[in-house]
Order: sequence, then structure tokens, then C-alpha cells
Amino acid sequence: MILLELFLIFLKIGVFTFGGGYSMIAMIQYEAEQHGWLSQSELVDFVALSESTPGPLAVNMATFVGMKTGGVLGAVLATLGVVLPSFVIILIIAKCYERFKTSKAVGGTMLGMKPAVVGMIGTALFSVGRTVFFPGGLQADRFTQASFWVFLGIFAVSAVLVFKKVNPIKIILLSAAVGIGAGYSLNL
Repeated sequence: MILLELFLIFLKIGVFTFGGGYSMIAMIQYEAEQHGWLSQSELVDFVALSESTPGPLAVNMATFVGMKTGGVLGAVLATLGVVLPSFVIILIIAKCYERFKTSKAVGGTMLGMKPAVVGMIGTALFSVGRTVFFPGGLQADRFTQASFWVFLGIFAVSAVLVFKKVNPIKIILLSAAVGIGAGYSLNL
């Protein structure tokens, strides 16, 4: 039963989220927590791991969640569920593109979805940020802990490097090295 449930949940995520993997994080988080598949902390770890491995974020997340909850077959079914809607939609769009590329309805639909995608990405950013920076909730003593300042420092340096258009691979490797070093030296 868990295998069918994994497939159907990730199929739903694939059908109802637009804008790529980041917009899917909030929905994956909701479903994983509702079904008891992942804790908030595990989800953040999976997001970090998914960002550090090749492939689309949503596919990696589906694979990880499926593997954790249903083994290899769970990973295959969750991944198939999340990619199948996009595959079918792209086939349909490719078939009909020439006919509808100047349609005001299609243009209006795409224009209307943009704010929703930004909202979904913002929700994911807030949720993941809250878990990383304030895992036990917002408490004053959190600002005195070394882990908070290490995380904040890595975030700030990464943001600066992104705006300076440094290669993302270098940013990921630098962040991983600093995180591992801080983890060992500060027992985080």
C-alpha cells in the first residue's frame, strides 16, 4: 500500500506544482509530514543533499523520500510519479505549441501562474530557513549558539558569491567544506 501511496502522492505533487523543484518543496514537506515519512530536520537535510547532487531537485527529493519509505521500488515509483505529469504536459505542449503560441489565454495563464510560483518558492524558503536557523523555535539563546552564526555566515557568503556570479559548484563545495569543518570543530 505504501508503494501505491508514494506514487499517487508524488503524481499529485507533479501535477499541481509549477515552477520547478523549489516550488515543490512546500508541497513535498506537507505530504512528508502528513504521512510521517520525514521530520522537518530530515527534509532540510534532503533539500541540501538534493541541491548537492546532479539532477533536478524534485526528482532527487522524490527519489530520496521513496527510498527512505519504500526502498528501491519506492524510489522508482515516487520518481516516476513526480516526473510523469511534466513528461505528459511537455508532450502535449510540443504537439500543440505552434497552434497556441500566440493565444492570449495561454499567455494570460502563464502570467497568472508566476506570482503563485514565487509564493510557493517563498514558502519553501521560509520553512527551510526556519528549520535551519531556528530548529527549536525562535528563542533568544539561539542567537548565542555557534551553529546559528556558522549557518548565517555560510548563508551570507553564499548569497554574496551568487550575486558575484561565482560558479554554483564552487559555492556548494565551499559551503560543504565550511559546514563539515564547523561541524567537527564545534561539535555541531
